[in-house]
Amino acid sequence: MLRLITIPISHYCEKARWALDRSGIAYREEPHIQGVHCLAALRAGGGRTVPVLVTPERVVADSSEILAWVDERTEEADRLFPAEPEQRARVQELCTRLNLGLGPTGRRLIYAHMLRQRELMLRYNNQGVPAWEDLLMRRARPAITGFVVLALGIRSGREALDEAAVWRELDFVASLLADGRPYLLGERFGAADLTFAALAAPVILPPVYGVPLPQPELLAPDTAALVQRAREHPAGRYALDLIAEHRLRRVADRAGA
Repeated sequence: MLRLITIPISHYCEKARWALDRSGIAYREEPHIQGVHCLAALRAGGGRTVPVLVTPERVVADSSEILAWVDERTEEADRLFPAEPEQRARVQELCTRLNLGLGPTGRRLIYAHMLRQRELMLRYNNQGVPAWEDLLMRRARPAITGFVVLALGIRSGREALDEAAVWRELDFVASLLADGRPYLLGERFGAADLTFAALAAPVILPPVYGVPLPQPELLAPDTAALVQRAREHPAGRYALDLIAEHRLRRVADRAGA
C-alpha cells in the first residue's frame, strides 16, 4: 500500500489526493498537523514539506512530481499530460505559474482569515490526525500558530497584497477561458485544470474536497464575503464546475470505502 503524508486541509495535498483517486491507485493517507508534518515528511524520506508519496520504488516528495508519477501509471486515454513535448511544456509552464503564484498567496490569505476563528479552524484543520496531535494543537496553539505565521510569512499589510495577487491569477485564468475553450489548454481535462481547481480551494472552499471544508455560513462575515466573491468570479465558477464534474465521484468513492 502506498503512503501519502499530508496536512489534511492542504491544497497541495489535495492536488496529490485527487490525482491518485482519479487514477484508482490505492494508497493510505497519513494526515498530520502543521509543524509535526515536517517531522513526518522527513521520516518518510522527503524534505520538510508535504505531500510526500512513499512508493516501493522511491519517495516522491512534491505535489507536481506526484502528478507526473501518477500519470506514468495511468491509462493513456486518461492521462493528465500530453505526450507531445511542446504541448507538455505549455502544461508544465502553466502548472508552475499556479504552483508558485496562486498556491502560496491563496493559502496565506485564507490562513490570515481563519486564524481569527480558532475553534472553527481547529475543527476542520485536525480532521483525521492522530489524537495526540489534535491534543498538541489545542494545548500548544500559540506556539503552532506562531510557527504557521512565520512559515507562511503572514504579517500586517500582507493580506491586501495577497488578495490582489489572488484576483490577478483568477483574472488570468478567466482570460484563458474567454475564447470559449472547454479546458485551460485544450479539449480535455488535464494537469493544468486539476492544479488550478485544487489550488483555488482556499478561496472558493469547495463543497467537494478530500476532507470537509468550512462553508460560508460558518465563516466570519469578511471571510464569507471573500469566498463568495471568489466563487462568483468566472475562474472560481470554472474551478467549482471542474470539481463537481471530475472530483465528486472519487470523493464519494473514498468516503464509502
